[in-house]
Amino acid sequence: MITLALSKGRIFDETLPLLRAAGIEVLEDPEKSRKLILPTNRPDVQVVLVRASDVPTYVQYGGADLGVTGKDTLIEHGMEWGAAGLYQPLDLQIAKCRVSVAVRADFDYASAVKQGSRLKVATKYVGIAREFFATKGVHVDLIKLYGSMELAPLTGLADAIVDLVSTGSTLKANHLIEVERIMDISARLVVNQAALKLKQAPLRRIIDAFAAAVPQKAA
Repeated sequence: MITLALSKGRIFDETLPLLRAAGIEVLEDPEKSRKLILPTNRPDVQVVLVRASDVPTYVQYGGADLGVTGKDTLIEHGMEWGAAGLYQPLDLQIAKCRVSVAVRADFDYASAVKQGSRLKVATKYVGIAREFFATKGVHVDLIKLYGSMELAPLTGLADAIVDLVSTGSTLKANHLIEVERIMDISARLVVNQAALKLKQAPLRRIIDAFAAAVPQKAA
């Protein structure tokens, strides 16, 4: 049995065409089913639904043979737990967005940084934020949050946030502005290294089918 770990939402939806390219169809809609393990048209392949932040853990420790997760999650996971046992063969070029710093529209971020002010920064990407601000020489107090990041500057909990930005419409709706772009993000295929040895032929077929279906980056 091949087990693929996915999270609900954008990554799941954008992975479906890649699965079809590998001849795999998920037979149930995760938004309608209460099941956490979904069958496919192939008796030897199943999909497990986990939190996005848990995908690397499931793959690393063998709860799944392979998975699809954002580069942001992989970097944060690597900083916290290390990435031993994870093979990352493909940038799938899906679920594209960026990790950015955002502040209230009336907050003078540039002046605060220039003056050496100590900033309060709310984020769930503590490792990424710590490294980014350390590289810039900016002193920060990091506040870990798990959701509704935009509230932090609005309530005075933080001066800035570090979060994923796609269109920027959520920031705009909450009177926040993007002031620094930390990194571009897309989803990656990750594979358990032990599984790749034990189930080499079936896993290679899936990896190769994904690779053939991924849009090639412009040179």
